[in-house]
Amino acid sequence: MPVTENAKLPLSRTWRRPLPWLTITASFVAADAGSAQESRKLYQVEAVRVDQGPEIDGVLDDTVWTEAAIIDAFVQQEPDEGAPATERTEVRVLYDGSSLYLGVRAFDSSGEGVIATEMRRDADRILEEDSFQVILDTFLDSRSAYMFVVSPLGAQLDQQVFDEGGRGVRGTSASAINRNWDGVWSASALPTPEGWVAEIAIPMVTLRFPQADPQAWGINFMRNIRRKNEQVFWAPIPREFGLTRVSFAGRLTDLESLDRGRDLRIKPYVTGEGRSRLHGETTDNSAESDIGLDMKYGVTASLNLDVTINTDFAQAEVDDEQVNLTRFPLFFPEKREFFLENAGQFAVGSTNSTGRIADLFFSRRIGLTDTGANVPIQGGARLTGKVGRNNIAIMDLQTDEAFGDPGENFLVARYSRDVSDRSQIGGFFTNKEATSGGHFNRTYAADMNLVITPSLTIDGFVAGTETPGVSEGDTGAHIRAGWLDQSWRIYAEHTDLGDNFNPEVGFVPRVGIRRSKFFIARTPRPDRWGLRLVELVWNVEYFADQAGRLLTRRLWHRLGTTFEDGSNLSINYNRNFDRIDEPFSVGGSVVVGPGDYSFWDLNIRYTSNPAARFFYRLRYAPQEFYGGDRTDMFVNAGFRVTDQLSTAASFLQSNVDLSASAFKAEIASFQLDYAISPSVSLRSITQYNSTSEQWGTSARFRYIYRPGSDLYIVYDEVRRDTPITMSPFVEEFRDRQLIVKMTYLLSI
Repeated sequence: MPVTENAKLPLSRTWRRPLPWLTITASFVAADAGSAQESRKLYQVEAVRVDQGPEIDGVLDDTVWTEAAIIDAFVQQEPDEGAPATERTEVRVLYDGSSLYLGVRAFDSSGEGVIATEMRRDADRILEEDSFQVILDTFLDSRSAYMFVVSPLGAQLDQQVFDEGGRGVRGTSASAINRNWDGVWSASALPTPEGWVAEIAIPMVTLRFPQADPQAWGINFMRNIRRKNEQVFWAPIPREFGLTRVSFAGRLTDLESLDRGRDLRIKPYVTGEGRSRLHGETTDNSAESDIGLDMKYGVTASLNLDVTINTDFAQAEVDDEQVNLTRFPLFFPEKREFFLENAGQFAVGSTNSTGRIADLFFSRRIGLTDTGANVPIQGGARLTGKVGRNNIAIMDLQTDEAFGDPGENFLVARYSRDVSDRSQIGGFFTNKEATSGGHFNRTYAADMNLVITPSLTIDGFVAGTETPGVSEGDTGAHIRAGWLDQSWRIYAEHTDLGDNFNPEVGFVPRVGIRRSKFFIARTPRPDRWGLRLVELVWNVEYFADQAGRLLTRRLWHRLGTTFEDGSNLSINYNRNFDRIDEPFSVGGSVVVGPGDYSFWDLNIRYTSNPAARFFYRLRYAPQEFYGGDRTDMFVNAGFRVTDQLSTAASFLQSNVDLSASAFKAEIASFQLDYAISPSVSLRSITQYNSTSEQWGTSARFRYIYRPGSDLYIVYDEVRRDTPITMSPFVEEFRDRQLIVKMTYLLSI
């Protein structure tokens, strides 16, 4: 990597880059000892302030761009770690006090080589195709960050990152990455004969940062060159980690006089709804309208107050249908906008574990019943942010009476303090209290997340709950120690949850247990036979009751392979033991009786190249099942017809044959996405669940007519043509509703 200077600029606006051997050596040294400090010493860029920013039109012809230094030294993470990027990328960085601007020129030696078919905002496929990504660690704490992604078609994706996204492990789905956050920013991109160009503007009011002058932020850039399955970075990151590993980021320096205006944003909404319900022989038609607002005020540059009045979630996407063949509740992710921003600051529990053992706060407990029905939220407030090394998150919401139950007040509070470079300790409290009847539930907890070395972490919590009539067995604790480097992922954890541990504003599938788990994964890279990565995994998990009696044991083995084109194949083989003390039903009407059950299961999965226009996933899982047999088959296929139109369909079938009876559970879905432009999109999804004999259809039109302001038109229909076999008391019904919602963001 040669030393590069821009001869057109004064020396004060250029910098020297490390030589190739120094870059490669530094990346490995950073991985093993003091990575954050090394990266930020070697990779620095001075923020250039201008009087007026460029027009965001996807054309780098504004003269103001000539004032910025050019960042053009990118190195590969995949496939040849440490080697120079095979395609040139130029990045320019400017700011005018009120916004940060990025200009990107992505060269491609193959004129037709750019892969871009997705135009919708926040679509999953944006990350699988050609894209440019930037991450901003505005507090320079090597933990939290904002991430922004733009595609060659101008599609945008953004997310908030906490705890480095579960410490930045590639390919994991971590609760510390908030993909559903929607920031207010703008981007435009256009193809060129040499590749593609993008311009990005991120208003300062969208970010939170310290009150300091001057200040520096952590920053890193990544480009995905999809036809080569090549990922390149400015500040190198070892292969095991992704861009969310902000401790490897470089530094953006000399930011001064950042202007957030009055830092007040008011977002009123108005909705209109028409509804038709058919229950048996009864038809009920209704129409209604409503208004409300959300307000966001910057108490300081790093502390944000959100207020909501008559909160509405008409625009939220529907939940995906699931079949429950266990005796424990299913988890459905949060999709409502108010709960998404800074959601990671409220997260306490086994957040770094594989699988959900104990989440002490689960926002779907507020304003939703267990069946997913909406409970009106009268209003509330939330204060989140950072003061020095102190992290503050407080939320209070009041719900109205619904379905014969009284209204409830929810108070959630979490405080944590940064210790050393990337560690935290803190406390947590929730209070749920009914407005009548006297019921309440409280949770108290202390938690820690300690980074002992760049590879070794220890995290956990101790907690207690308080519920009327319960005086013992209401405590819980969890501890986890993990080792993570380029070749190994190892962790051990233990969880102890009392028989009466009851965080009613959390998600805890199983209580009265003592659980232990040991996990080890080796990830060699053969670099031959078309294999890019092999993953060898073994883990063992034990559940016992509070008396030490074995309840469940799982021995899990996995062989996974990732191919050069991004496709992957995995084979899982497991041995299980499960002790059933109380009978439970599966599939609605089949009962599994008490007893001790030992069984095996095999799970074979294949995922095709996710960037191809036609892509698919297959799963075949034969297994023993509580004294009988079970076979799961799943197929999901998608086709990106054009850069505006794509479809996807999936089918899941579970055939269960027990000694006493047998049943078949099926879920089918069909999805259609059409994007007129990056700001105008239509999504429809139709789902069928055989266990409830229910059809559901949802169509959502979204028009972002200005950043932060939306028009939604939503049509939902739920239909059962026959009474549910497992519940003859539920009649056939049809429920249709058409909703129009408009929001308008006022920034003051």
